[in-house]
Amino acid sequence: MAIAAYTVTGPHAEHGEGPVWCARWGGLRWMDMLAGDVLALDPDGTVRRRRVGVLAALIRPRVTGGFVVATERELLLSDHDDLDAPLRSLGEAWRDESIRMNEGGCDPDGRLYVGSMAYDQSPDKGTLYVAAPDGTLDVVLPAVGVSNGLDFSPGGELAYYADTVTGRVDVLDYDRERGLTGRRPFVRVDPDQGAPDGLTVDAEGGVWVALWEGSAVHRYTPEGKLDAIVPVPVRKVTAVAFGGDDLDRLFITTSAIGADRTREPDAGAVFAADPGVHGRPVLPTTL
Repeated sequence: MAIAAYTVTGPHAEHGEGPVWCARWGGLRWMDMLAGDVLALDPDGTVRRRRVGVLAALIRPRVTGGFVVATERELLLSDHDDLDAPLRSLGEAWRDESIRMNEGGCDPDGRLYVGSMAYDQSPDKGTLYVAAPDGTLDVVLPAVGVSNGLDFSPGGELAYYADTVTGRVDVLDYDRERGLTGRRPFVRVDPDQGAPDGLTVDAEGGVWVALWEGSAVHRYTPEGKLDAIVPVPVRKVTAVAFGGDDLDRLFITTSAIGADRTREPDAGAVFAADPGVHGRPVLPTTL
């Protein structure tokens, strides 16, 4: 089944990533990752921008109010929901300037996971971490290529995870005490169709995967069967998130890196689709 996509914003981002809908924030926020900016979409269609560092990798709401932002090598916390609220650092997570943070998410118990990757995308240089209450990062998965999308099943017992360079979305078991265990392949993406990037899970357990270099978003059933495609008129599709008042709108971020503007004038725009299923509220962090 093919589902039409339509533009929501202009091509405001050079490398759009990490969309998150949070009603408390008043709507959608996402990253212009390599510019180090967080972007916000106001109800009237205005796009606002806030610089948080040399790189902006991830944003999630906090249970207590405010939000957390992952930048190049540190986590920043705000106590207030306003985009321009003050931020404080939890400290530099590592000193290796060749490695940066990249994407992540929260588990049903509020723990924040953040991935990393080498700037040159060297295999096995990345890691998936989980943040301790003080912001210290503990290793969950070592030797990752490009740590990317992470989300959980509606019941919280499974996690879906994309390491882009493997061409796979993997599934893991989740338990409050043991964390993530039992990593195994969920779906393999044909390289001719792109590579898995950001992902989200809908209320029915369907897994929506953005395809880098693939000009599409794929939906897979909980059994791993491809059952819907959202074609996007941009080659580099980066991430997806459900939003809108009823969480029935799929937002899609894209990248303009290397794009030919005569062929892809909307590269870097946010798109949306109306897939006929609902998403789930974003999982917040207890940090």
